[in-house]
Amino acid sequence: MSYFRHVCLVEAPPAVITPFPRYITDCIGICYLAAAIQDDVDSIVIPENYYNDALYDSFALLLETQPVDLVAISSMTGCFSNALRLAALAQRKGVFVVMGGFHPTARPDEVLANASVDAVIVGEGDVSFRELVRQGPCKEVSGLVYREGGGLVSTDPAMLIRDIDTIPFPLRSLRPLRYGEKGENYTIDTIYTSRGCPWNCSFCANEIMHGRWRGRSPENVVEEIALLHDPVKKKLLKIWDANFLTNINRAEAICDLMLERGLTNFRIMTETRARDIVRAEHMLDKLYRIGLRKVGLGIESPNEQTLALMNKKNAKDDIRTALDLLRKKGIGAEGYFVIGHYTETMKDTMRYPEFAKNLGLRQALFMSMTPYPGTRIFNEYRDEDLISSYDWDLYNNFCPVVTTRSMDTAQLLRMLIYCNIAFSGYGSMLKRTSLGGVVVVLLKDLLQLCFLLRANTSLSDEEMVSALSDAFKLYAQSEPVHSFSRQSQGKKLSAPVRLAIEGATGVTVDFIIEQKDDSRTLRISNRSGTASRSGAVIRLENVVAASGTISMSSLMQLLYRNELYRNNRGHVVSQMMPVVANSVFWNVLRRFASLYLDSFRKQ
Repeated sequence: MSYFRHVCLVEAPPAVITPFPRYITDCIGICYLAAAIQDDVDSIVIPENYYNDALYDSFALLLETQPVDLVAISSMTGCFSNALRLAALAQRKGVFVVMGGFHPTARPDEVLANASVDAVIVGEGDVSFRELVRQGPCKEVSGLVYREGGGLVSTDPAMLIRDIDTIPFPLRSLRPLRYGEKGENYTIDTIYTSRGCPWNCSFCANEIMHGRWRGRSPENVVEEIALLHDPVKKKLLKIWDANFLTNINRAEAICDLMLERGLTNFRIMTETRARDIVRAEHMLDKLYRIGLRKVGLGIESPNEQTLALMNKKNAKDDIRTALDLLRKKGIGAEGYFVIGHYTETMKDTMRYPEFAKNLGLRQALFMSMTPYPGTRIFNEYRDEDLISSYDWDLYNNFCPVVTTRSMDTAQLLRMLIYCNIAFSGYGSMLKRTSLGGVVVVLLKDLLQLCFLLRANTSLSDEEMVSALSDAFKLYAQSEPVHSFSRQSQGKKLSAPVRLAIEGATGVTVDFIIEQKDDSRTLRISNRSGTASRSGAVIRLENVVAASGTISMSSLMQLLYRNELYRNNRGHVVSQMMPVVANSVFWNVLRRFASLYLDSFRKQ
């Protein structure tokens, strides 16, 4: 009989959700743990209301109404404060609490300094957790740190699982309802076809958690994919390996088996290296046929010295070749960039968006350097006294928590905004044929930027307005010009379209769109004292305030449903009715309409 018989599994949520549906958790990590122990215990539960703000009430009620003698909490660094909140609730009920995941693995002593946590599992938890459930906290359980006799006991490190085909499939049936969908049938889901990574980038924590790369067999992978496949409803499937194309022959065999079995009703996204896309050129057609539509490429920086210091082995020729290959095959690419390496200046950082555009990228994600505990980059920043905050709530890739040798956190925040502003080609604005249409596009883009900034819980609304104003002012200093050509039969502008962004005191940035023959030109500039005030004005103060009235969990409901709709446009009514019937939708619409109307009010 097992030492623990009634287990509750929880994945701690981040302090703030970032507004990207693909990053919403699918609880796969704890579902693997559930599969590892399902034959050893009497019950396994996961709290309801997992994907909204009622999680903690749900968890407390579960502890009151169901037998639980072990609570296992998985935590990333940005989730750690919420992990402690969950642990405190469990402690009040006298339940044994064990934590695992990236942050506890990197800092077990810090975790166990909290009286509400009884033990930490270090590294991959499949075997260690099962042994803890069977035997309780003892020296025979590898990969465990626990309290004993007033001190801490660290057992022998757990061995990596060599044959990861032996790991049971994650027990998805345990997952709670998510936006009306059952745990076995989420329309955004995740699969890991491998563990570990063959590379060792200085900013990545994969090495301390999963070690060397190990791939599942193609047959094993496709058996799990078959469980996720729905021939009617297309799902977004995230192949969330550190690098899916590490072994090209294995990846091609997975494609062949999926095609052979007709498992192709997916929109797949994954991450890999540019060089591996080049190596996989001969099989890109197969990847497209199984549903691959988006590849994330870790480009990180345009600066060779920075790449070398991060141990990032990227060659610019490989990046350009990979992007050309993906473009020809109809597979989208998103470039990932990390600003804020301690050697870089503001001038270095201003190169990022132009470099991304010159590569031909249509999508780019700019992140702030985040020195996660356990990584080499953490030690480098700490040794130079460049870590400005140990508030783990801010460790989510979008909040500056470091300084560089020449930039403080405020400057890094402005640079993060600047990169997003400067990368845009403003094509959506240039395609609009009326002032109202242009205002709608710019408002939407500004709100998206504000939602991203909301991930930084340390910022006040005034600081957000100031940072946005400074970034727009900096971009407009160069008086950028964007152009768009359309066919002659398209509707032309009868007069220039004028609008402005009004920011902090003394900051107004003008946008003027003009038509000449079949081309349109957008000019962006800082307003001079004599410039015309005609047209629409969008006030950053109002946009920031509006973004703060919409909860991120509510926004994610809409973004999640939109993802379902984009993948199943043949079922418009059935997919969109839950959105139209949702009060969140109408609240967002009212806020947007108010901003739109305000932009046309007289100055």
